[in-house]
Amino acid sequence: MDYMFEAGFLGTRAPFFMDFVMIMVALLPLLVLIAISFAKKRNYTLHALMQSIIYVVAVIVVGYFEYGVRAGGGYEGFVEGSSVSHNYAFYVLIFHIAVAVIGFGIWTYTLVIARKQSKAGNLPGSYSLTHRKAGKRAFIWIILTAVTGIWVYVLLFMV
Repeated sequence: MDYMFEAGFLGTRAPFFMDFVMIMVALLPLLVLIAISFAKKRNYTLHALMQSIIYVVAVIVVGYFEYGVRAGGGYEGFVEGSSVSHNYAFYVLIFHIAVAVIGFGIWTYTLVIARKQSKAGNLPGSYSLTHRKAGKRAFIWIILTAVTGIWVYVLLFMV
């Protein structure tokens, strides 16, 4: 897996795996929005399938990212080349982690409950309004996760 630490493709100091994860994080809200568009078109089966696939891919990407960070020397190994204050970058990272964990929890809960309600015959149906609200909440947190992830990337590799 040495390729992970070769030069990235976005023209920054970031290694390949960080650039790959950065692209995936930036695309995540768009992919989820596309999945949402299927629900709006009443194609609930495709909506559910896409949400599940995007979720599983996101979990795999986070695992890939975590492996790369650990193998690459952790936070300290990546903050060294940045001109940003160590403390500032650290606080932004902690903020991003908090947002990402909360967002992941909300997204997970939304998917699990949606599956249960779908199997019970309540989605689409009597649970639809509640699911729509939960989906909007999850989508907002997904956007916040992407924005804060991009913020961390910029601080560590572009400034």
